[in-house]
Amino acid sequence: MDIKGVGQKLNNEILSKGMEPSEKGSKPFIDSLKESIEKVNQIQGVASDSVTDLVIGKDQELHQTMIAVEKADISFQLMMKVRNKILAAYEDISRMQI
Repeated sequence: MDIKGVGQKLNNEILSKGMEPSEKGSKPFIDSLKESIEKVNQIQGVASDSVTDLVIGKDQELHQTMIAVEKADISFQLMMKVRNKILAAYEDISRMQI
């Protein structure tokens, strides 16, 4: 069985159905990571603004502020877990013998 033929057949099948192979259609990992960090930063900013509005007495509900703060906390924790997994993967790869 010819492996190259199977790959070409699969690629032709994907293209005939109007789909692009994932390598061409996906964005680089670093771009996804940057977007995620920017999103976490935006959520942190919203929480900070919400707390500020509550403290200075603007029309801000306590429960909305608490929700914003918890959302920011959870998103930051998730970002840190992803960072730790990336660092662990990097360390594993750097320890591999070539």
